[in-house]
Amino acid sequence: MAGSWDGSHDTGSQSDESHQFDRLHIEPLYDAFVCPLTKQVMHDPVTSENGQTFERAAIENWFKECRENGRKLVCPLTQKELRSTELKPSIALRNTIEEWTARNETAQLDMARRSLNLGSSESDIVQALRYIQHICQKSRINKHVVRNAALIPMIVEMLKSGSRRVRCKALDTLRIAVEEDEDVKEIIAEGDTVRTVVKFLSHEQSKEREEAVSLLYELSKYEVLSEKIGSVNGAILILVGMSSSKSENVLTVEKAEKTLENLESCENNVRQMAENGRLQPLLTQLLEGSQETKLSMASFLGELALNNDVKVLVAKRVGSALINLMKSGSILSREAALKALNQISCEASAKVLVDADILPPLVKDLFTVGSNQLPMRLKEVSATILAHIVNSGIDFDGIPVGPDHRTLVSEDIIHNLLHLISNTGPAIECKLLQVLVGLTSSPATVLSVVAAIKSSGAIISLVQFIEAPQRDLRLASVKLLQNLSPHMDQELADALRGTVGQLGSLMRVVTENAGITEEQAAAAGLLAELPERDLGLTRQMLDDGAFQQIIYRVRRIRQGETRGIRFVTPYLEGLVRILARITFILPDEPGAVQLCREHNVAALFIELLQSNGLDNVQVVSAMALENLSRESRNLTRLPELPPPGLCSSIFPCFSKQPVITGLCRLHRGTCSLRETFCLLEGQAVEKLVALLDHTNEKVVEAALAALSTLLEDGVDVEQGVAILCEVEGIKPIFNVLLEKRTDSLRRWAVWAVERLLRTEDIAYEVSGDPNVSTALVDAFQHADYRTRQIAERALKHVDKIPNFSGIFPNMG
Repeated sequence: MAGSWDGSHDTGSQSDESHQFDRLHIEPLYDAFVCPLTKQVMHDPVTSENGQTFERAAIENWFKECRENGRKLVCPLTQKELRSTELKPSIALRNTIEEWTARNETAQLDMARRSLNLGSSESDIVQALRYIQHICQKSRINKHVVRNAALIPMIVEMLKSGSRRVRCKALDTLRIAVEEDEDVKEIIAEGDTVRTVVKFLSHEQSKEREEAVSLLYELSKYEVLSEKIGSVNGAILILVGMSSSKSENVLTVEKAEKTLENLESCENNVRQMAENGRLQPLLTQLLEGSQETKLSMASFLGELALNNDVKVLVAKRVGSALINLMKSGSILSREAALKALNQISCEASAKVLVDADILPPLVKDLFTVGSNQLPMRLKEVSATILAHIVNSGIDFDGIPVGPDHRTLVSEDIIHNLLHLISNTGPAIECKLLQVLVGLTSSPATVLSVVAAIKSSGAIISLVQFIEAPQRDLRLASVKLLQNLSPHMDQELADALRGTVGQLGSLMRVVTENAGITEEQAAAAGLLAELPERDLGLTRQMLDDGAFQQIIYRVRRIRQGETRGIRFVTPYLEGLVRILARITFILPDEPGAVQLCREHNVAALFIELLQSNGLDNVQVVSAMALENLSRESRNLTRLPELPPPGLCSSIFPCFSKQPVITGLCRLHRGTCSLRETFCLLEGQAVEKLVALLDHTNEKVVEAALAALSTLLEDGVDVEQGVAILCEVEGIKPIFNVLLEKRTDSLRRWAVWAVERLLRTEDIAYEVSGDPNVSTALVDAFQHADYRTRQIAERALKHVDKIPNFSGIFPNMG
């Protein structure tokens, strides 16, 4: 054989390669070594009765074919009949062949060694690697020969080759060498070989990835290497990705999955898998491992960041196990379980955990005092879990948390929570307030909480948290008070008036220039819920300059100059409701009138009527305009007529009434939008009429109430009707009556229609409309007492009821 490998046989099957290498000889091949049947060097030569030598397997197969085909038993070479199938081992020949083979393999191995350097040609290196594969597959003893010949490090060196064929063949050769051979694996474990192999997982060429993952699968069967694979940065992440890939070769995906399964023998690897989204091994060990392992896995779970979907899956799998761990006596176990439960608790997983009976031990941990009580840092974790769960919207009114069917909203439980809030640090106070926020966010439980807070007298202490320096604590407090405000508005107003600084602190939160935050939206919502007719509170806000700041913020939002889109709607709604307070004290507070004039508040509310999509803003704006319009008649400056002269006083027939122009048609005086808030300016009437067609009944009612100020006593009602005719507002008002959407809306519609029907032309036209008559008759028969009276008068206007048929006594 020449001094280099013949590269012409580079392709072909593994069997072809074996035959090829069997034909490569350094020493001459003797004919006696070759089986006449297989034409290959014999491994187990035997002699038949006629002295011919064959490979045992080959001649035995010949005899079998003769028997199966019913032929005579003959020698395959001489074709002479044989009397017996007895075969005698040719021990001397076999020993000679083995010695000859060993000498050849040693020489060939030496040639392979010389070829395994990066300076050799690609074909020589590939052929050398194929030969090493061949002899490793022949016997395990040969693997020791390869190892002892220090060929493993040389094969590893080939991974640095610039040839992809060489790299792939080197990876495949290492895989064959390490199969079921821990000695070779120990050599691989030394140095940076594992890291080098892992790098191939990220190669673009799929063949290299396939070979690398197959090698890692074999290496991962050895525990020392399993740990080492996991220690390579990114190894487990890549394997997790490959195991779930839809684009990889199926066998590659399978090998990646099996490799990960082997790597699960190391706890550090299990943790890494969990970090990279493969949680099942961690959960399995948490359920089935030793007590020490369970504790370790629970502790690590408590450090993982999980999305809500995963939290639900984890809660279903190990929620009960963690709750049992939480109830155990060991403080370490309780801590690990609590932290893990904290990580998996959220609105989405709340029901799973509640069904697993988490509430009783959780509440017990919070309230227990004495030798078995939790440290405050763990009570904070318990409070956090409870806050996560109660914010899920579950009806906690029927879920027992203690003896005597006590629930989270039982009076003594709420009292205990309030006591803890008043006697702990800011961190746990914040979480406990969040618990109350969750309970007061549900219509099913809010009234029970309100009753417990009232009975405890805790509202004063809750209000004080508004001034807390910690933003989270302040936010939780404001959100809680906002939830309570619809049910405790006067108590909250009294508390804010009666304490020093809280109202100012609340206003500072509302008006701080930091974009629009959740805290600002909640604070604005809280102030908006306070009794709008509380004169003292509104005056205090007026004295503090609060309304000027509110106006400034509303205008900035309208001009698009603020940041924070997420909370802009509730924030703007709150601001507008706060600003509307000023319109309720106009008759009693000259300062309020002056502020509305200075800042042209009426124009601002008219602008806000066009906040399409913000129904609450439109409702409040219309209500504010109603109040402003009603005050107009008190602010209108009536003209001063000059005194009559002497002649006119003696001879009245010669006097002439002076004509004054430019007076308001409705109020008969000097009016303007800024100074007297008259709705005839700024197209307010047109915009209010447009809202009568709104789909939201509350918007329609507020708009109709504002328009009704044009028809009230104290103004020129005929002119009011004329103004509505001019803006085509009559028909929309009648349509509101005909639609009969709500009792309250019908009440306003009947009142307005009765006023309109006092105009003979309108009454005459309507008298022929059976729909209007039917609507008025329906109101006359089924509405409340006051509306029935008004409906009766309206029916008289259209001659449906004679004027002498007084059904009701005069009410004055």
